Amino acid sequence: MTKVYCIGEGLVTPLGSTVEAVLDAAREGLSRRLFEKRGTLSGASFFEEIAIEAARKATRGMEMTPRTGLVLSTTKGNVEHIGRADISLAASARNIADAVGITTSPIVVSNACISGIAALLQGMRMIRSGEYDNVVVVGAEVHSDFVHSGFDCLKALSPEPCRPFDKDRQGLNLGEAAAAIVLSAKAGPWEISDGVIRNDANHISGPSRTGEGSYKCLRYVMDGIDKEDIAFVSVHGTATPYNDEMESIALHRAGLSDVPINALKGVFGHTLGAAGILEAIVSMAAFDKGIVLPTKGFHEMGVSYPVNVSAQERPAKGKLFIKLLSGFGGVNGAMVFRKGGAL
Repeated sequence: MTKVYCIGEGLVTPLGSTVEAVLDAAREGLSRRLFEKRGTLSGASFFEEIAIEAARKATRGMEMTPRTGLVLSTTKGNVEHIGRADISLAASARNIADAVGITTSPIVVSNACISGIAALLQGMRMIRSGEYDNVVVVGAEVHSDFVHSGFDCLKALSPEPCRPFDKDRQGLNLGEAAAAIVLSAKAGPWEISDGVIRNDANHISGPSRTGEGSYKCLRYVMDGIDKEDIAFVSVHGTATPYNDEMESIALHRAGLSDVPINALKGVFGHTLGAAGILEAIVSMAAFDKGIVLPTKGFHEMGVSYPVNVSAQERPAKGKLFIKLLSGFGGVNGAMVFRKGGAL
């Protein structure tokens, strides 16, 4: 089977617009969830602008050919413009592709909060089909009254900075960002060696009380992996009571209770369709520095099954990490990022 590598990354976040700046901010314990200014390019919405900027950073110096594809990951796209403009995700994807110089038909992935992993899986399949040399996978999300009111109706929002896995957690914070990864069969420093989606169809918005879907994802991607090689698991970690509890159960069932985990929602907030790509990029950068990033907001264990989470930065030991996500409708995803390739 064709190996798929990450050969380019790009970020646009309220904490910074380079991988190095964002990693430094996360290590310093900084947190910023929303952009302060919303300047736009001519003809582009703010959502499209940050997606274009992230994609351009990831593809800097790369030749766009008829065998270059684009996958857009988002949950709400331009919903803030509802009633005022064309808010179709397909139109946004075409605008982003045109701005970057990609001529093939873009693909949209919108699968709740696992959209990022689902989009990376789609990109992997496009490379492995032999029809594409490179695929730009870009995830973007911006804050809007529509999104805020939806989570507020579910009573899922915290009035204070979120605290993943902490006993006093009250819910999530929403964030906005754009992140892009270029996938290729050409060897790069990181390989996406496996990934999977499982839907336990538990509830329209609530996670499985047994962690069934997340556990099945972990069991699948861990097949053939020596647990000693897992440096850490970058969990979903929304800081909602049920999500963190569910993930602790899934990790316990998968035999990963002692493997370091971290959650980055305390740094960026929940960036929805951008989360899987953004958190994967930051996790790769942290691994390259030999560290497991701290879980901002965590102080005292607040889940039934203890997991190896820390409020402090720790050394990373191993050859790979697992990115874990879950979302509304019972969707769950896991992906393995392995250090290797052109080292």
